Amino acid sequence: MSLLGRLRDRLRRREEPSLSIDDPGLVVVAEAFDHAEADSAVLARSPQWRADDLAVLRHHLRIPADQVERARELLSPDGWTLVAGDISHISRVQKLDALHCAQERSRMASLAQRLGGEALGWDALQPAREPAR
Repeated sequence: MSLLGRLRDRLRRREEPSLSIDDPGLVVVAEAFDHAEADSAVLARSPQWRADDLAVLRHHLRIPADQVERARELLSPDGWTLVAGDISHISRVQKLDALHCAQERSRMASLAQRLGGEALGWDALQPAREPAR
Protein backbone atom coordinates (compact mmCIF):
# COMPACT_ATOMS: atom_id res chain seq x y z
CA MET A 1 0.00 0.00 0.00
CA SER A 2 1.26 3.45 -0.81
CA LEU A 3 2.18 6.01 1.81
CA LEU A 4 -0.87 8.08 0.87
CA GLY A 5 -3.10 5.02 1.25
CA ARG A 6 -1.69 4.25 4.69
CA LEU A 7 -2.24 7.85 5.79
CA ARG A 8 -5.86 7.76 4.58
CA ASP A 9 -6.44 4.51 6.49
CA ARG A 10 -4.95 6.00 9.64
CA LEU A 11 -7.13 9.12 9.36
CA ARG A 12 -10.22 7.04 8.68
CA ARG A 13 -9.55 4.94 11.80
CA ARG A 14 -9.14 8.08 13.89
CA GLU A 15 -12.47 9.40 12.65
CA GLU A 16 -14.33 6.19 13.55
CA PRO A 17 -15.81 6.43 17.00
CA SER A 18 -14.21 4.01 19.38
CA LEU A 19 -16.45 1.53 21.11
CA SER A 20 -15.78 -0.93 23.88
CA ILE A 21 -17.76 -3.93 25.04
CA ASP A 22 -18.38 -2.33 28.43
CA ASP A 23 -19.45 1.11 27.21
CA PRO A 24 -22.19 2.26 29.63
CA GLY A 25 -24.18 3.89 26.81
CA LEU A 26 -24.83 0.62 24.97
CA VAL A 27 -28.36 -0.62 24.41
CA VAL A 28 -29.58 -3.85 22.81
CA VAL A 29 -30.61 -3.14 19.21
CA ALA A 30 -31.17 -6.72 17.99
CA GLU A 31 -31.44 -10.13 19.58
CA ALA A 32 -31.63 -13.69 18.29
CA PHE A 33 -32.60 -16.47 20.68
CA ASP A 34 -34.78 -18.45 18.25
CA HIS A 35 -32.44 -20.82 16.42
CA ALA A 36 -34.93 -21.16 13.57
CA GLU A 37 -34.89 -17.43 12.76
CA ALA A 38 -32.35 -16.26 10.20
CA ASP A 39 -29.87 -13.63 11.32
CA SER A 40 -30.83 -11.50 8.32
CA ALA A 41 -34.45 -11.51 9.56
CA VAL A 42 -33.34 -10.53 13.06
CA LEU A 43 -31.44 -7.52 11.75
CA ALA A 44 -34.15 -6.58 9.24
CA ARG A 45 -36.84 -6.40 11.93
CA SER A 46 -34.76 -4.15 14.17
CA PRO A 47 -35.57 -0.45 13.77
CA GLN A 48 -32.75 0.51 16.16
CA TRP A 49 -29.85 -1.32 14.46
CA ARG A 50 -27.58 1.00 12.47
CA ALA A 51 -25.76 -1.04 9.81
CA ASP A 52 -23.03 1.54 9.25
CA ASP A 53 -22.06 1.85 12.92
CA LEU A 54 -19.87 -0.40 15.02
CA ALA A 55 -21.68 -2.76 17.36
CA VAL A 56 -20.91 -5.15 20.16
CA LEU A 57 -21.88 -8.67 19.15
CA ARG A 58 -22.54 -10.65 22.32
CA HIS A 59 -23.15 -14.39 22.38
CA HIS A 60 -24.82 -16.11 25.33
CA LEU A 61 -23.51 -19.60 26.06
CA ARG A 62 -23.65 -22.15 28.83
CA ILE A 63 -20.13 -23.48 29.25
CA PRO A 64 -19.13 -25.96 31.95
CA ALA A 65 -16.97 -24.22 34.56
CA ASP A 66 -14.05 -26.53 33.86
CA GLN A 67 -14.08 -25.51 30.18
CA VAL A 68 -14.19 -21.71 30.57
CA GLU A 69 -10.43 -21.22 30.36
CA ARG A 70 -10.25 -23.45 27.26
CA ALA A 71 -12.99 -21.36 25.63
CA ARG A 72 -11.12 -18.18 26.53
CA GLU A 73 -7.92 -19.56 24.96
CA LEU A 74 -9.75 -20.40 21.74
CA LEU A 75 -11.59 -17.09 21.48
CA SER A 76 -9.13 -14.43 22.60
CA PRO A 77 -6.85 -14.58 19.50
CA ASP A 78 -9.83 -13.31 17.45
CA GLY A 79 -10.59 -10.44 19.81
CA TRP A 80 -13.42 -12.07 21.77
CA THR A 81 -13.80 -11.36 25.49
CA LEU A 82 -15.42 -14.02 27.66
CA VAL A 83 -17.20 -13.13 30.88
CA ALA A 84 -17.97 -16.36 32.71
CA GLY A 85 -21.10 -17.05 34.72
CA ASP A 86 -24.11 -19.36 34.76
CA ILE A 87 -24.58 -17.95 31.29
CA SER A 88 -21.28 -16.81 29.83
CA HIS A 89 -21.11 -13.78 27.57
CA ILE A 90 -18.68 -13.71 24.68
CA SER A 91 -18.35 -10.27 23.11
CA ARG A 92 -16.38 -8.21 20.64
CA VAL A 93 -16.73 -4.95 18.74
CA GLN A 94 -17.31 -5.24 15.00
CA LYS A 95 -19.33 -4.05 12.03
CA LEU A 96 -22.47 -6.12 12.11
CA ASP A 97 -24.12 -7.76 9.13
CA ALA A 98 -26.19 -10.89 8.59
CA LEU A 99 -23.35 -12.93 7.10
CA HIS A 100 -20.97 -12.31 10.00
CA CYS A 101 -23.73 -12.90 12.56
CA ALA A 102 -24.52 -16.26 10.95
CA GLN A 103 -20.86 -17.26 10.79
CA GLU A 104 -20.24 -16.33 14.40
CA ARG A 105 -23.47 -17.97 15.59
CA SER A 106 -22.34 -21.18 13.92
CA ARG A 107 -18.87 -20.87 15.41
CA MET A 108 -20.21 -20.33 18.92
CA ALA A 109 -22.64 -23.26 18.61
CA SER A 110 -19.76 -25.48 17.52
CA LEU A 111 -17.53 -24.25 20.34
CA ALA A 112 -20.24 -24.75 22.96
CA GLN A 113 -20.96 -28.26 21.72
CA ARG A 114 -17.26 -29.23 21.70
CA LEU A 115 -16.90 -28.01 25.28
CA GLY A 116 -20.06 -29.75 26.52
CA GLY A 117 -22.13 -26.58 26.66
CA GLU A 118 -24.96 -24.91 24.79
CA ALA A 119 -25.28 -21.80 22.62
CA LEU A 120 -28.40 -19.89 23.64
CA GLY A 121 -28.34 -16.97 21.21
CA TRP A 122 -26.84 -13.56 20.59
CA ASP A 123 -27.65 -9.91 20.86
CA ALA A 124 -26.16 -6.78 19.37
CA LEU A 125 -25.55 -3.56 21.25
CA GLN A 126 -24.89 -0.06 19.98
CA PRO A 127 -24.73 3.32 21.67
CA ALA A 128 -28.17 4.76 22.34
CA ARG A 129 -29.26 7.27 19.73
CA GLU A 130 -29.14 10.92 20.63
CA PRO A 131 -32.66 12.35 21.00
CA ALA A 132 -33.82 14.42 18.02
CA ARG A 133 -33.73 18.16 18.56
